[in-house]
Amino acid sequence: MKKKQITALLLSALLIFGCSACAGNTNESSASSETSVSSAEPTPTEEPDVVPEDGMYTAEFKTDSSMFQANEACEGMGTLTVENGEMTFHVSLRSKKILNLYLGTAEDAKQNESEWLQPTTDTVTYKDGTSEEVYGFDIPLKSVDKDFDLALIGTKGTWYDHKVSVSNPELKDENAAAIALADGTYTIEVGFEGGSGKSHVLTPCTLKVENGAATATIVWSSPNYDYMIVDGEKYLPTNTEGNSTFVIPVAALGTPLSVTADTVAMSTPHEIEYTLTFTLA
Repeated sequence: MKKKQITALLLSALLIFGCSACAGNTNESSASSETSVSSAEPTPTEEPDVVPEDGMYTAEFKTDSSMFQANEACEGMGTLTVENGEMTFHVSLRSKKILNLYLGTAEDAKQNESEWLQPTTDTVTYKDGTSEEVYGFDIPLKSVDKDFDLALIGTKGTWYDHKVSVSNPELKDENAAAIALADGTYTIEVGFEGGSGKSHVLTPCTLKVENGAATATIVWSSPNYDYMIVDGEKYLPTNTEGNSTFVIPVAALGTPLSVTADTVAMSTPHEIEYTLTFTLA
């Protein structure tokens, strides 16, 4: 009888110990599971593309190389054009030593010659008044304020990887004309039509491009013009003595620009229509 009681007690003890062990394992498993969940890193989300509203902007061009920069005459800036949500960035470089660009890596560029970006020939004017022809590029963009791969090949025939960005776009003055020339001062010819032939504008004249906006200094052969009208805007003379001088916006080279000039040479003031055409000298 006693043996049976002892045996029963031992079995009960073993059963209790086994249940406790199972409960302990369950807690540890649960804790382990919680630790695994809490320590899992969140999946990174890609930032959305940043596209400004349609318009023309000045923007900074930043690169990872001191040898690959915007021309010093442009002070690190280029022109960003946004049309129907599509972006193109034009930058004038330091010389003609970079022959092509590619949106992507150097390795991919070797296999996709049809997608190489071709250079434009830009004229830049430095602070000392000297001018130079350099290469520029029109670069399609998906987003501003983001780094992207832009490979280049130079006169040595080797492709190099670079990271660049176009950032801090600033909308240009809506009243200023934009023109596809690097910032600087240029000498340009002025084609002239209209009027009686008694007066004309002097050619060549000075064209100034600042932040992509162009203005021309117009000097008449007469001191009798008291205002000009360009695209509905009235412009007054910039001088009080000598032949009438005006600073007016220029939207494009080689395209006729209709202007109105008011002359006081007659008994009563008269507005006369003229056409000016600007071309590089």
